[in-house]
Amino acid sequence: MKHTWIGSLLLSLLLVGCAGSPGPGYYKRLAERNEAERQEAIRLAAERRELIAQGKAQAQPYNPNNRMEYLAKIEEAKAYYQDKCENVAGIKINKTVPDVEGVLLLKVRPERSDRELKDPMWPGAAFGGEARGDGYLVSFLGYEHRAEGSKYRGYINTDKRPGALPGYRWVEVIDPKDGQRYRYSARYDEPWQTDKSYLKGYIRFNLDKALSPSPTPPRYAVTFEDHVIPEERAMWVASSTVKVLDLETDEVLGELTRYAISYIHTPVQSMPWLNHSKCPSQNMTGDLDSTRKFVDQVLLPKKEK
Repeated sequence: MKHTWIGSLLLSLLLVGCAGSPGPGYYKRLAERNEAERQEAIRLAAERRELIAQGKAQAQPYNPNNRMEYLAKIEEAKAYYQDKCENVAGIKINKTVPDVEGVLLLKVRPERSDRELKDPMWPGAAFGGEARGDGYLVSFLGYEHRAEGSKYRGYINTDKRPGALPGYRWVEVIDPKDGQRYRYSARYDEPWQTDKSYLKGYIRFNLDKALSPSPTPPRYAVTFEDHVIPEERAMWVASSTVKVLDLETDEVLGELTRYAISYIHTPVQSMPWLNHSKCPSQNMTGDLDSTRKFVDQVLLPKKEK
């Protein structure tokens, strides 16, 4: 019988796959072995902690290359993280304010390097995936694009399209270099009108910066506190709190407390704080604009006419 070369290739791959496939019950046995190994690691860790508490043994530095220690460390971290998610992390909204045009950002997420992403003591770890620098400012100005009827938050960018939910008109920031308060706002232009290298209809976003036109600071402000707790960070657990403030009444209008955990406890991983779980999830998509998506639940951006 004459076969095409494609048919011969598929037949060969099928035979190789069959020859190399695991036998019956393989995956079940593998799962049982892994679970037994995990339970033994938990038992040994508990036994060691008890001996240390009784003064019969000394604490030893964590060795990530020891698989039993590695498994025990993950279990300890997971238990701690789950407890914090259930009892500490969460969103508190004490009051909402409608028709807010702009806010004062008391802090801006600073730029970070890959080196910080693998540092267990990096202050910004709980919000490791959030936009930083000018990107943090832009996240407050951007439009949210949400699927109709979806219970999940949409993605935020600077595309100004029909049906998109607007962000704030401006944000203000005090520049630590000169102590001046600057207002950042979005400006859109159509460069294709004068430059034919752009496609017709292209609308460009610009981030404008100018001294604030107001002699007094904005009434509403946003800040964050990153917690660097050595005991948490030793388990690759990080926490942070975002607060929305009414500077006129000195009230905390809302508060988001986040915990994050990286299940990677070995030093060979390059960016653990981009490989982490977090709570609360806030029904969000993506992590670039987490703070904005919390703040706009408290300070409701003014709708466009």
